[in-house]
Amino acid sequence: MNDDPLFASDPGEPLALWQRPQAPPAAAPDLRAFGFEYTSRGDRVPGRLLLPPRGDGPFPLVLLQHGLGGCKESPYLDATAPVWVRGGAAVASIDFPLHGARASGKLGDRLASPTGAPALALTTELMRQAVIDLRRALDAAAGLEGVDARRVAYAGFSLGAIIGATFCGVDPRPRAAALALAGGGLGPAEMDPLRHLGRFAPRPVLLIGATRDQTVPRSATEALFAAAGEPKQLLWFDASHDALPGKALKAIWLFLRAPLGLAQSE
Repeated sequence: MNDDPLFASDPGEPLALWQRPQAPPAAAPDLRAFGFEYTSRGDRVPGRLLLPPRGDGPFPLVLLQHGLGGCKESPYLDATAPVWVRGGAAVASIDFPLHGARASGKLGDRLASPTGAPALALTTELMRQAVIDLRRALDAAAGLEGVDARRVAYAGFSLGAIIGATFCGVDPRPRAAALALAGGGLGPAEMDPLRHLGRFAPRPVLLIGATRDQTVPRSATEALFAAAGEPKQLLWFDASHDALPGKALKAIWLFLRAPLGLAQSE
């Protein structure tokens, strides 16, 4: 494991992991769905796991993460994950701190308007906790039924990609990373993925940018790409920040399959 103390958790803290069946996404009733939960720095982290309709696995895992204001059941995750799951992957998502089942109205409002020292401190702590939560999620994956925790890749959108770039830089387990709508130089200095993503090499990384993104400047995406080591790719799509086309999602899946050891047929 990477020894960066900023993103370390207590190795003696029990995961207290549980997993139980739940209803699948409405648009993908054929999938098998499970809720799970584990402990991370004293907080309980809820997640959702989707498995292919048939087979015992274990299936390689994609850790797929939401953006700011989203959650593990966000519509864009529900639109993305089923194709990957039917292609032979397990897909797990967790709620980031102050999101989904972990939301706080008061703190969420402060997070949405990050100005001043208190808001900066809140953002810094959220991002640090989120990176540690993701690392603990991979610890938990070893105990999830149907999951091959030795074959793992990461994919994230917006905030999920920015946090994910740091997570992937400090954790040796993801075999590949697909970061959509991400950039560097946009948050607290300690959490800036420009400082961390380079350590992901020589594992492959794919960045996806939107040419009409009004949230993440093109220069920020290009800076993050420059900070990444080889092998790396940067693909641009004619889209806004909240409307990536299906061909972008397909590009991510095509990129992830080989590192996960899945067949390359269409």
